[in-house]
Amino acid sequence: MTSHDRNVCVFCGSRRGHNGHFVEIARDLGRSIANANLGLVYGAGDHGLMGEVAHAAKDVGGRVTGFIPRHLLELEVGNHAIDALIVTETMHERKKMMFSNSDIVVALPGGPGTLDELIEVLTWRHLGLHHRTTILLNADDYWGPLLALLDHMRNEGFVDGAFQDYLTVVETVEETLAAISDAFS
Repeated sequence: MTSHDRNVCVFCGSRRGHNGHFVEIARDLGRSIANANLGLVYGAGDHGLMGEVAHAAKDVGGRVTGFIPRHLLELEVGNHAIDALIVTETMHERKKMMFSNSDIVVALPGGPGTLDELIEVLTWRHLGLHHRTTILLNADDYWGPLLALLDHMRNEGFVDGAFQDYLTVVETVEETLAAISDAFS
C-alpha cells in the first residue's frame, strides 16, 4: 500500500471553539495530511474545525472523504466541495464507516461527539477489535482533563495501564505527522 492509498481519520469539533489556535491547528493538519499524500476521512461537516481541516486539505489538492448521518446533513451543512460525501443512516454507522475507511485516527479538540468517537475507538482497541494507532493532539492541554480521568480510571482499577498505551499523545501538528509516519513504517 502506498501512502496515496492510506487515509487518516480526523475526529474534531463541528464548532470552532473559543481558542483561535485550534483553528490554525486544524488548517495546518489538513494541509499536512494532503501534502503527505494521505487521504483525509472526517465527519463531512462544513463548519467548525471539521470544515477547517477539510477545506485546508482540499486547498492544497488533498483527497477528502466525508461521512455524515442524514439527520445532521442540514444541521452541520454537509460539505459538498469534497471528493466524496457519504450519507449514513445513523451516528453509529458514521463512526463505523469513518473508522473502516481509514488507517489511523487523529483527534483534535472538539465536543461530546469528538469525545464519543475517540472513546469508542479506544474501547474497540481495548476489546481487541483493531490495532490501529490513535493520536490525541493535545494542543494547549485541551485534552488534559480527559488524560487525568483516564489516570483516575486506572488508579481506581477500572482499566489497566495498557489502555492509555493505545493513545499516542502529541502537542503539535509536526508531532502528529511524525507519529503518523512512525505508525506507517
